[in-house]
Amino acid sequence: MVDFDRADARILARLQTDADVTIAELAEAVGLSSNACWRRVKALEEQGVIKSRVALLDAARLGLGSTVFVSIRTSQHSEEWLESFAKGVATIPEIVEVYRMSGDVDYLLKIIVSDIAHYDRVYRKLIRVASLQDVSSSFAMERLKHTTALPLSEVAFKP
Repeated sequence: MVDFDRADARILARLQTDADVTIAELAEAVGLSSNACWRRVKALEEQGVIKSRVALLDAARLGLGSTVFVSIRTSQHSEEWLESFAKGVATIPEIVEVYRMSGDVDYLLKIIVSDIAHYDRVYRKLIRVASLQDVSSSFAMERLKHTTALPLSEVAFKP
């Protein structure tokens, strides 16, 4: 874990809402000089806290309005199987998130597609990736909340 202070928290909070902000605007918003702000941003990048700066696209406007959550159970739990599975799902661009889970489900995937037919094509690719015991799909009906911002209020900062 990296040491943060309140100024770092203000910088990160602002960048989470607008990574396109200029250093001058960011410095003014967080109450620092431009040079001090730039040094802090560079340090946060070097420490890996700021992983990258990206454009967030509107999936629905691009015709990718269906989100599918896929629960996978497998009877295979070897390192070789996991490596093969991880490499396989990495090749399917519609799979945007993959989690290894505790409990009854071994893996949870988030898949973005245009419609059910598109999901069926992804499903057919998925079942060729590795031996799967059970695949269960749930289509999201409505998104009630979506954010990429992390809850910085829960991070321990230096005084």
